[in-house]
Amino acid sequence: MAPAYRRRMLRGMSGRGCSKVACGETAVSTLTYVYADSMAVLGPLSARPEPHSYDLCSRHSQSLSAPQGWQVVRYSALGEVG
Repeated sequence: MAPAYRRRMLRGMSGRGCSKVACGETAVSTLTYVYADSMAVLGPLSARPEPHSYDLCSRHSQSLSAPQGWQVVRYSALGEVG
């Protein structure tokens, strides 16, 4: 794995970073919450940052869990497997 400063430099050239505080990886998906429906929605990285969403790297996207009673909905872009 590249040193943190190198990951930040590369991320600046290639896209947005993961919203998790200690993570320096590049974001690949966007998480939003629908509180009225107790739902966490994870989809492809949005075209631009949104104030009430969270961009996540691959590792944090795959390990995402929701509070008890909440549903996680995962969308993928056409051509993606998973």
